[in-house]
Amino acid sequence: MTTAAGTPAGLDAAALRELTKDRKGPRLLDVRTPGEFHTVHIPGACNVPLDTLREHRAELLHHLDEDTVLICRSGARAAQAEQALSDAGLPNLRVLQGGMVAWEAAGGPVTRGSARWELERQVRLVAGSIVLVSGLAGLAVPGVGLVAIAVGAGLTFAAVTNTCAMGMLLAKLPYNRGPRTDINAVIATLRSRS
Repeated sequence: MTTAAGTPAGLDAAALRELTKDRKGPRLLDVRTPGEFHTVHIPGACNVPLDTLREHRAELLHHLDEDTVLICRSGARAAQAEQALSDAGLPNLRVLQGGMVAWEAAGGPVTRGSARWELERQVRLVAGSIVLVSGLAGLAVPGVGLVAIAVGAGLTFAAVTNTCAMGMLLAKLPYNRGPRTDINAVIATLRSRS
């Protein structure tokens, strides 16, 4: 569901906990990377990474309805997923406000796997390292400091557009991909929960 202001309708962690406490309730579609999902997720959630969702949204449309909540780490990728599905003809989806961060802070139940760094933390490490190294190298080699300016401009653009090219690139690394998402298995899971 998109509000009049054009932002996806949200559902806070407390409301989602109430809806899911009897193991029924809305479908939960987690759009984080498989690596993030396997580290921690809401029990019963189905993992469909954002890029997979965009690629297979026509197939997914037949198995989703307004009783679907989109989840990511903080809400940004879930909002992008809502927009992609809305553009494909499925309006009225909800996004978990604050994502997994808010869910865990509210004491929501989770399933934990082996720990991995979250994508956002990886972006901060890579961007910070590039800025640090180029800044230090710029003391000895004139012009190298411009790399830090480019990274800063990229981070500013990422914040303004709510997208992150570095995050998208890091999401493709084997560390973040985890097991490949099988769209047929996802659809079978969605069918079984209908």
